[in-house]
Amino acid sequence: MRVDEIDIAGIAALEAEVWDALVSGDAAADERMLSDDFVGVYSTGFAGRSDHVEQLADGPTVAEYRVSDERLVVISPGAALYAYRADYRRPGAAEWETMFVSSLWCRRDGGWVNTFSQDTAASPYRTV
Repeated sequence: MRVDEIDIAGIAALEAEVWDALVSGDAAADERMLSDDFVGVYSTGFAGRSDHVEQLADGPTVAEYRVSDERLVVISPGAALYAYRADYRRPGAAEWETMFVSSLWCRRDGGWVNTFSQDTAASPYRTV
């Protein structure tokens, strides 16, 4: 994706790099994709970039994943919110889990970085 373009395929490819780092256990790749001031909002609370990267200290945290139901909201020429459904399986687990993710990608220093992510576990009850 060119720096001056924002499209769902380009942002989805950036998000996939984060997921791929979780699958491969590549902490350096994970860190490279997140901004210094990254904020994650999870069921366990808030996390910064170092917290996100630290989860890979013992290796991969995801065995495989699938992304669907994607949406892109362009916030400005340098920011886009990518929201989607993620189905994933943890290493050694047979069961798949589902969550809905919102990730804010911002253009900084000539490239794109993830500045914010909120993961919401899927409920077995449909409320919307």
